[in-house]
Amino acid sequence: MKKISRRKVIGLGVLGSFASVLGSGSLAKALALMPTPEETEGPFYPVKNQKDKDEDLTQINGYVDDASGQHIVVGGHVTDIYGNAVENTLLDIWQADANGRYRHPRDSNKAKLDQNFQGWAIIQTDEKGSFRFKTVMPGAYPASGTWIRPPHIHLKIFKPGYFPLTTQMYFPDQELNKKDLLLSQKSIIEQSAMMAREIGQQGNLIIYEYNVVLDLLRK
Repeated sequence: MKKISRRKVIGLGVLGSFASVLGSGSLAKALALMPTPEETEGPFYPVKNQKDKDEDLTQINGYVDDASGQHIVVGGHVTDIYGNAVENTLLDIWQADANGRYRHPRDSNKAKLDQNFQGWAIIQTDEKGSFRFKTVMPGAYPASGTWIRPPHIHLKIFKPGYFPLTTQMYFPDQELNKKDLLLSQKSIIEQSAMMAREIGQQGNLIIYEYNVVLDLLRK
């Protein structure tokens, strides 16, 4: 017969006590993950369709040159609040280029637009809920008055049976994060959930991890 360690027995006893007090449904809710916080879409969601919306935003099909700036890779998983992978989730991604300029007709930023930067991608998670895309570190840009927005990436995330999510992903160790009028409205826990995590480097590429938690639609 397989032996169970004393520590595991104690752990099972604690969970059993919680289950008896809360009930199995309440226990599941107590252990559920916090859904990724929502954030405004912003004014620069793409309005002009483009052929190339693949997972590599640093290279546009038919263009010779790559996008300027620090190239990065962002990868992660989409799960539900119980930690289950959510496959075939649609991720709609857009951002400013390395100069802080959006590929959008109403962006009044005077920074030069990088014509080699794709700016927009629509990708899907695989059967394990994993996703990955290559892009550039977005530049900071003036929002209004003296407010400068820190580097961030916009995402809309869709999957039938789940609440659609519009959010923004931020980068760690950015001084402008502390003064951002949007990010500063979030709690410390919410800010942490919206922050990518640098996990390594591959050649000149900096690798970030960013995970998304979707909330289930209740019937």
